[in-house]
Amino acid sequence: MNGQGFRRVAVFDIGKTNAKVVVLDSASGAEIAVARTPNMVLRHGPYPHYDIDGLWAFAIGAFRSFAHEPGFDAISVTTHGASAALLDVAGALALPVLDYEHEYPEAVRMAYGRLRPSFEETYSPHQTMGLNVGAQLHYQKTTFPDEFAKVATIVTYPQYWTGRLTGVLSNEVTSLGCHTDLWDPRHSRYSSLVDTLAIRNLMAPIRSAFDPLGRIHPNIALEIGLGTDIPVYCGIHDSNASLLPHLVSRAAPFAVVSTGTWVVTFGVGGDFDRLDPGRDTLANVDAYGRAVPSSRFMGGREFETMLREIGSVREEYDHGAIEYVISIGVMLLPNVVPGSGPFPDKSARWINADGVRAEHRYAALCLYLALMNQTCLDLVVDGGPVIVEGPFALNETYLVLLAALTGRAIVAVPGSTGTSQGAALLTGITPRPGAERRIEPATIPGLLDYRRNWYAALA
Repeated sequence: MNGQGFRRVAVFDIGKTNAKVVVLDSASGAEIAVARTPNMVLRHGPYPHYDIDGLWAFAIGAFRSFAHEPGFDAISVTTHGASAALLDVAGALALPVLDYEHEYPEAVRMAYGRLRPSFEETYSPHQTMGLNVGAQLHYQKTTFPDEFAKVATIVTYPQYWTGRLTGVLSNEVTSLGCHTDLWDPRHSRYSSLVDTLAIRNLMAPIRSAFDPLGRIHPNIALEIGLGTDIPVYCGIHDSNASLLPHLVSRAAPFAVVSTGTWVVTFGVGGDFDRLDPGRDTLANVDAYGRAVPSSRFMGGREFETMLREIGSVREEYDHGAIEYVISIGVMLLPNVVPGSGPFPDKSARWINADGVRAEHRYAALCLYLALMNQTCLDLVVDGGPVIVEGPFALNETYLVLLAALTGRAIVAVPGSTGTSQGAALLTGITPRPGAERRIEPATIPGLLDYRRNWYAALA
């Protein structure tokens, strides 16, 4: 059965904070069934790691629940980046899948810094914690040599799950190319780090995200209650999944802002000469294997963190609150989450915020998000519309402010299925346009002076 014949596609979608299984109708593109669970980090063992057994049990349970109602006839997978699975000869985990927010001892970090390739080779900036997968592998190899000696195969994270579903192990370039230090995007090949770490012989074969790896394993099909004639596709990095529908339907230049725990800005048709390794810019690699200039900050995590501090507010556009905040200069400066984004060395602080009400702090928080995102856009691409995917597509205040700051139309694609939609497209189904809302730039009195003062406060 080719992709055009699939009626429904099930997607296992693992974000940093939550995971879900979604069933998408190929005729309409609609999400017709969904199950969700938190993506838990376990603290026991050698280091913090993902609850792989819990995620597997959740996925199998959701697949079983959806097998006959609404039903599905293909499976795809998308996950967050900055993760890899180390498998022994039997295909089991030789070491737990490390949580990329784990920080290594200074001696380990310094030793890795002497090994990692130049930015000019990988377009992968130095990251804190384990956000460079190469740093994870170096840490695991040097700190746990006995366990690492049992590693027979290294796979990128989406491909761990597709391998578990089919028995076919692979790697894929969207996950290899997202700030891992392991990929040379200009030449579409592994970087020199693979040989420096002496792991080339451990890397699973590279397959296209669009490849059907094979049919679901018969034992798993039996457990789910399906026939065995269900193809499983190779899988894709989640931010690249959000990008894929727009690559299919739009002409460059344009930007896609994929929002979730991370806010990743893809500058399609953008300029690689602008990329600055000190400001969390990088080259991502799209599903077709092409390098895309990108920038990012941990905007979703920052938004949630500050909302807990601010307290309960009405999350809707309030012109009066924006006008008040601009007039008295209430500002939130970066970074709420340190060590990433375009201002990695800055620490968050409020200006002129003493005594202001929660709704005014909320307005200043949305100004902060829009200013950070404008900075990220300026670092990768000029011109064209800005497509906002994911939760921030529902934040009217942020959208209006981003349009006004950039002078560019903002296309909001609401809903939570941007990553799932992109992963479903891997199966060859025809992309269906989702609901979009266009926000044209408007003049907001005092906003440009506010922006100048915000940047000046960072100096």
